[in-house]
Amino acid sequence: MKPNIHPPYYLATVKCACGNTFQTGSTSADIHVDICSACHPYFTGKQKLIDSAGRVERFKRKYKMT
Repeated sequence: MKPNIHPPYYLATVKCACGNTFQTGSTSADIHVDICSACHPYFTGKQKLIDSAGRVERFKRKYKMT
């Protein structure tokens, strides 16, 4: 690497909105994220239920399907 042209590299602490923290390397010292692997539905296997029945009924009414 050429000297004096790269930003400083820190051992960064990543803080999630769920309270989970972990460390990684970054050019920022602290990183705040809204979602991480500890709380994301893909990794946890839990999905939030969406009112799909209401959406389907609205779609059927809109296009007059029975």
